[in-house]
Amino acid sequence: MNIIVCVKQVIDPEAPPASFKIDEAGNKAEMRGAPPVIDPYGEYAVEAALHLKEATGGKITIMTLGTNLLREVVKKPLAMGADELILLEDEAFVRGDGWSTACALAMAIKKKGDFDLILCGREASDTNAGQTGTAIAEILGMPCVTLARKIEANDGKLRVERVNSSGYDIIESPLPAVVTVSNEIGQPRYPTIKGIMAAKKIEPVIWKPDDISLGSSIGVNNPRTKLHKLFQPVHEGKCEFIAGETPEVMVVNLANRLRETRIL
Repeated sequence: MNIIVCVKQVIDPEAPPASFKIDEAGNKAEMRGAPPVIDPYGEYAVEAALHLKEATGGKITIMTLGTNLLREVVKKPLAMGADELILLEDEAFVRGDGWSTACALAMAIKKKGDFDLILCGREASDTNAGQTGTAIAEILGMPCVTLARKIEANDGKLRVERVNSSGYDIIESPLPAVVTVSNEIGQPRYPTIKGIMAAKKIEPVIWKPDDISLGSSIGVNNPRTKLHKLFQPVHEGKCEFIAGETPEVMVVNLANRLRETRIL
């Protein structure tokens, strides 16, 4: 089974708030003192692909999009056990919306060809939009299953356990298909020393917009949504002590205060 996994380089979601800086004029976030990482849900998608490769054989191609992609970051899926890395690396790909990102990835997937399954994380930690995987499926005219916690492939069909609010659904789909992967799939494996050394020897394939027949029709030049404002929320707390001569009086005063504020 040949699998394409779409991942994303993001600001580390575990970094402290002080590491973030918001460029209000450019409506973008910047990181100070902490390197970027592969989006955590993208790592779950890589883990799902590795499970399928171990069960059925085949090849895993990693695909990511952006600029200033750090090789030690985007090569992590190779160190985990993937086989090939394709980078869509150009300014034209940046600061678009979810649809333009999905469009670029879909065109790159068409150019790559020879695939049975496309895996994406359920969402990215920087936007939490959860749109890219389903949009890729729509553009390519393929079936899509979201929120997978388990994926099996047999006889040209896919069997997916899809997370819902009360448990999971079991869904069967023909191949090729797109599946978005949730964290219930299982903890991503750590790269081994052998895997890290092997990844260093693999040179990524780099594609520009013209390579995937898109030119300047994507990204910032053709968004379908507009980001009005990006900001860091300010968390403010206020504590009020309820006085009283006895605990019983304090309770009555507390109840009265809650009624005044319409909490009760």
